[in-house]
Amino acid sequence: MAIERQVTEAEEPVSPFARLFSLPGLDVFNIVTIGCKTEGNASTIVEGIKNTLINHPRFSSILVTGHGEHKGKARWIPTKVNVEEHVIVPDIDPNIENPDEFLEDYTSNMALSPMDMSKPLWEFHLLKLKTSHAEAVTVARFHHSLGDGMSLMSLLLACTRKTCDPEAFPTFVAPKKNKAKNVCFSLVAWLWFIVRLMFHTCVEVIKSIVFICRASDTSAHIMGKPGATLSANKFIHRIISLDDVKMVKNAMNMTVNDVLFGMVQAGLSRYLNQRYVLETSSKSRKNLNNIGLHGVVFFNLRPNRNIEDLAKMMAKGSKCRWGNSIGYVLIPLGMKPQDDVFEYVRQAKTIMDRKKHSLEPLFSYGLLKVTMEVFGLRGLKTLVKRIFGSTTMIFSNVVGPDEEISFFGHRIAYIAASTFGVPQALNICIQSYVDKLIINIGVDVDVIPDPHHLCDLIIEALRMMNSAAPKKVFHASKV
Repeated sequence: MAIERQVTEAEEPVSPFARLFSLPGLDVFNIVTIGCKTEGNASTIVEGIKNTLINHPRFSSILVTGHGEHKGKARWIPTKVNVEEHVIVPDIDPNIENPDEFLEDYTSNMALSPMDMSKPLWEFHLLKLKTSHAEAVTVARFHHSLGDGMSLMSLLLACTRKTCDPEAFPTFVAPKKNKAKNVCFSLVAWLWFIVRLMFHTCVEVIKSIVFICRASDTSAHIMGKPGATLSANKFIHRIISLDDVKMVKNAMNMTVNDVLFGMVQAGLSRYLNQRYVLETSSKSRKNLNNIGLHGVVFFNLRPNRNIEDLAKMMAKGSKCRWGNSIGYVLIPLGMKPQDDVFEYVRQAKTIMDRKKHSLEPLFSYGLLKVTMEVFGLRGLKTLVKRIFGSTTMIFSNVVGPDEEISFFGHRIAYIAASTFGVPQALNICIQSYVDKLIINIGVDVDVIPDPHHLCDLIIEALRMMNSAAPKKVFHASKV
């Protein structure tokens, strides 16, 4: 048999959120596409996984959900893993006409295919496929019960090394910290921070509760079908220059995240106006300007863990705090067309500053946890569907390595991540890597049939900002 029980290992209980993500109709997967600069070698990757990932308890355990044929308490059962069964190398025509389109279709079909619950819930697909940006592609699929997206991405990066130094772990750009001028200034700044934190927490939590009570966006223009998580999905990605985003960031004295969220809002606004307004009456245009769409942004609540710690954990097979530890915030999406494209960035900064200076992520995590403890898994499932089934988009921005890395000897050209199985019709994940930004868009094609056009509009918004950025810097210097 491919997997044999190790009765000497202790079984572990399944966390409430892992149970939630494994319920029928709520299966959620993380999809990671890795473009390589060299052709993939299956045996090298298999050996690499044997020395790293399967030493993690979740990657060498079977999930018994406690429903269906396996009644009882949900638990993780350690197993002996046949890694070769989890590394799949499909036969692909080397003369395929459109490799980029093939990759999109392959990823979409892979996301829809069921996972064998009798095995650990992960797999790697090695595609001998030369695309516009890579000589070969690896597509990994992880069940969300293994851990949240940030944890899984960190664990995956812990398996990589710098190309320039094969023994060194990836490095990331550290956020700049403001230095206090003196003790008095520090005390005032700290008190002001507490006041702002309490104020924004009260306001944002009240807004969140009101949204949950109403539990519906005021328009269904790009909302997924109620209860549908296995609809026809499509995943596409586009690569842009990080320097282009930094130019706008420096011109407006904002963060990269502000610029990215602003350009996404600009592209989405233009998409909706082109698709639903220009084809209808002026009355519909007025209604679209006033609709209240909302997006979801997830926050990692776990203290940052060094890549080195995760690598040591896999090398020694030791245990550490793991699982789904994420909170979320609800973000209003302004769809009103703006004459000044920078207005989208200003709005994004205002919104994100309020969210970052509040405890809304902790409140949302606590709400889900309390609901589970009081009302059980059924109550948690109802609440999750009520919240996430009434929002339009998921947005995430992940900071990646600032130097080129290799995955078990394969030099990486880009990394694109996304999530499948969520009720939202639009999922946008932006991943940085060296001097690139990879925009990965997952859509329900029944709701958004032309994701390439939406992506074009998002990138066009950035080009418009870039064109106007030098003028903005010039006017600011004159002032």
